[in-house]
Amino acid sequence: MANPAAIDRPLRILHVAGARPNFMKIAPLMDAFRSEPVKQILVHTGQHYDESLSRVFFDQLRMPRPDFDLEVGSGSHAVQTARIMLAFEPVLLETRPDLVFVVGDVNSTVACSLVAAKMGIRVAHVEAGLRSSDWTMPEEINRVLTDRLSDLLFTTERSANQNLAREGIPADRVHFVGNVMIDTLIKHRQRAMALRMPERYEVPPGRFALATLHRPSNVDAAEPLGAIVDALARIAQSVPVLFPVHPRTALNLERFDMSPRLGAVRVVPPMGYLEFIGLAAEAAVVLTDSGGVQEETTVLGVSCLTLRQNTERPVTVSEGTNRLVPLETAAIAEAAEQTVAERPNGKPRRLPELWDGNAARRIAAVVLDRARSLDA
Repeated sequence: MANPAAIDRPLRILHVAGARPNFMKIAPLMDAFRSEPVKQILVHTGQHYDESLSRVFFDQLRMPRPDFDLEVGSGSHAVQTARIMLAFEPVLLETRPDLVFVVGDVNSTVACSLVAAKMGIRVAHVEAGLRSSDWTMPEEINRVLTDRLSDLLFTTERSANQNLAREGIPADRVHFVGNVMIDTLIKHRQRAMALRMPERYEVPPGRFALATLHRPSNVDAAEPLGAIVDALARIAQSVPVLFPVHPRTALNLERFDMSPRLGAVRVVPPMGYLEFIGLAAEAAVVLTDSGGVQEETTVLGVSCLTLRQNTERPVTVSEGTNRLVPLETAAIAEAAEQTVAERPNGKPRRLPELWDGNAARRIAAVVLDRARSLDA
């Protein structure tokens, strides 16, 4: 990383955002560097091109509009990754950043890391070291490869540091800083609560379930998707169930003709960040396959049922409100019914270490200190 004083210009940092969870991680980073001698460049790859899954988040999180929008759109993993790489290389040639920030584990993360590394540009990975040990998950492949390519690795929990040490990543490249996604949650929670989302949807606070579903392993085949759909329909016989449907999930519900099986489940369009947090904070239980939602519910103190066999965020289980549930209709429905019956006396939670709203500031301090200590 170049020393900005030595090259007589501000440090040039390029941020990559591609999918919904990325925006909540990039926003606090850009805030943390705003008052520093840093030139920031924002690239939106367009991996999520649906308005409700991408651009609305720039407005709600008060992020600047991207300097570059690559508009790569959807496609297979290979096609999408290749498109991102082809579109991203000219951006690096034009902007010549000193450091590329990538976040999370989506295709944009690994694609942009690979292009930067091949061009000799240093990479910083935020949310490094998380592991599910499930190589059928595309995200696991993206995580491991990105960490191998990165010069600075910022972790959200202690287990991530242990994973990286086992994989031979030098300790001086790894920094435990906390969770930038929680920075965003803490900053915007009151705005989200002020929306009074349960009132908008006419559901009683603390007495409804909220469901999210998008992972290919859950929605791209009829058997797992059907098991979850039938479980939601059963839960909806006892309490209202709100189901903001991801575009991928909506297509597969239609493809497998499963919408009629949802019964009394209330299917609603995808939500903005504030709207979703406003609902999640008031739910009796959240059913999800999202990594970020596991983290958000832990901080919100809301019971979370993760519809997966594993999680790359074990701290949400050991210290939070999260619980893994097998993909079986009866198991999902019974876990939800039990959780609703127990609320508010369900599983206690502690805030994970350093999930205090200051992760992005710690990251900025590391980057600026490293820049000052290196020669041009």
